[in-house]
Amino acid sequence: SCLQLGLERFHGVGILGFNSAEWFIADIGAILAGGFAVGIYTTNSPQACHYVAENCSANVIVVENQKQLQKILEIEDKLPHLKAIVQYGEEIKEKRPKLYSWSEFLELGRDVPDSLLHLTIAAQKPNQCCTLIYTSGTTGQPKGVMLSHDNLTWTASAAGRFTGLTDAEERQEQVISYLPLSHIAAQMSDIWSAMTFGVQVFFAQPDALKGSLVETLREVRPTAFLAVPRVWEKMEEKMKSVGMKSSAFQKKVASWAKGVGLQTNLKKMNGYSEMPVNFRLAKHLVYRKVRKALGLERCTKCYTGAAPISRETLEFFLSLNIPVMEMYGMSESSGPHTISIPHAFKLSSCGKELTGCRTLIHKPDRDGTGEICFSGRHIFMGYLNMEEKTKEAIDEDGWLHSGDLGKHDKDGFLYITGRIKELIITAGGENIPPVPIEDAVKAAVPIISNAMLVGDKAKFLAMLLTLKCQVDPETGEPGDDLTPEALEYCQKVGSKATKASEIISSKDKAIYTAIQKGITAVNEGATSNAQKVQKWVLLEKDFSVFGGELGPTMKLKRPVVAQKYKAKIAQFYADLDSPS
Repeated sequence: SCLQLGLERFHGVGILGFNSAEWFIADIGAILAGGFAVGIYTTNSPQACHYVAENCSANVIVVENQKQLQKILEIEDKLPHLKAIVQYGEEIKEKRPKLYSWSEFLELGRDVPDSLLHLTIAAQKPNQCCTLIYTSGTTGQPKGVMLSHDNLTWTASAAGRFTGLTDAEERQEQVISYLPLSHIAAQMSDIWSAMTFGVQVFFAQPDALKGSLVETLREVRPTAFLAVPRVWEKMEEKMKSVGMKSSAFQKKVASWAKGVGLQTNLKKMNGYSEMPVNFRLAKHLVYRKVRKALGLERCTKCYTGAAPISRETLEFFLSLNIPVMEMYGMSESSGPHTISIPHAFKLSSCGKELTGCRTLIHKPDRDGTGEICFSGRHIFMGYLNMEEKTKEAIDEDGWLHSGDLGKHDKDGFLYITGRIKELIITAGGENIPPVPIEDAVKAAVPIISNAMLVGDKAKFLAMLLTLKCQVDPETGEPGDDLTPEALEYCQKVGSKATKASEIISSKDKAIYTAIQKGITAVNEGATSNAQKVQKWVLLEKDFSVFGGELGPTMKLKRPVVAQKYKAKIAQFYADLDSPS
């Protein structure tokens, strides 16, 4: 069908929609027809869609519905290469030239002789580009990461074998496709590894990340489940709020089981293999029920990736006998580079390299921390039409520079300590990675949803904080009403507030005192005075994809937040009075 529409060699087929069978078919069809498969984030504005479509010289764009179609119609006249638009999820509202329904699109292919398709496929080489992944551009314009046939097929096979995916001939694995397919993590897991190992893929509802994922999990009961940290955190919050409603006896049993679970699993991590009697009892009384309620009773592989996850969240799931394994990599490494596996797992480490991949710690300091560099068959070809940027990423010896800081322990496990670009360098010249401090504050003050440390080139550190608020399930916009967990916290510290605005407008004494107390406790554990948080402010609205502060995989877009709240940040340093 793509060939019939006049798809030219090495031109893009843009796909703009939520995960579905049509998404997969359009993606693989584009590749076999000699084009580039190009996922476009559904959250993109028309301008952002234009940037991607123009950058990859898209001949065809596949959209899910009227809402996404509107974006393309707005920019259609600025896309000289565009020959057709295909809509799959809804009936077309009004006919127009170059616009095809999914069934019309499939019909087009009937007139193309198989011999032509076979010739097109035969002309393709393993080292040629077949997919473009656009980095979500937390800084600057997105870059088109060129991945070859070999990048995808080799990585899918290597990662699947490393994590112990079972071949369908032996026992079929089940996964749920719900993370954005324009991101490498979902594409590698849901399309390429799934095809390599014959995995059965179920599609979630488009509102999965707004709340319906839990029902899908219970219905499908997947054998492997990959989530971004925000999804694990949301599950943790939900379980805690359910736990608060249980009886005193149930709370006691749960608390006992969690203690046993954490101790046993930490021992297991350090090489002890025996299962104590109390652990077996806790499994029967608590862990099995929890897994069943989450839809994870058949799941032997729970993974997290795409952004840093806090130790607190990992320990929470470990205490319920759900080890969540971290994986680490980037679009430029076709997805995974290191992966934790059940028998080689350390809390807060990203695991070890995939078989066939190598890691170099570039310019390590006294502690052995330096920039993490990768090499292997999973390394990308370069950025489309950006030769300079490619040279910045891959050095003369072929090492891909990740921009992440990290170190190995004596057993070869990799730990990420921060991003070079995220490092805050104070006026005193001290380098401070923000994530550990932000995580510590969120753990100390459970009403805090997001925390962002600031203080680059400044005399001291300060922090922007947001409260846990209910989210509009339709738009994903955070509201003013506090979540059940936040309400529980308010009652505990003696506040009657039910809305974020009430807390902020009245500078609610109980809450402000509790936050300051939590931050003081974090400061007491700081390695130096420069690492202490001196001031903080509560923001009216939580961060979200809707507001632009979070990327599609819920990663914090620091430059966006810094720009949006620059007046508040300036205020920290304008009046050098006592900390707020």
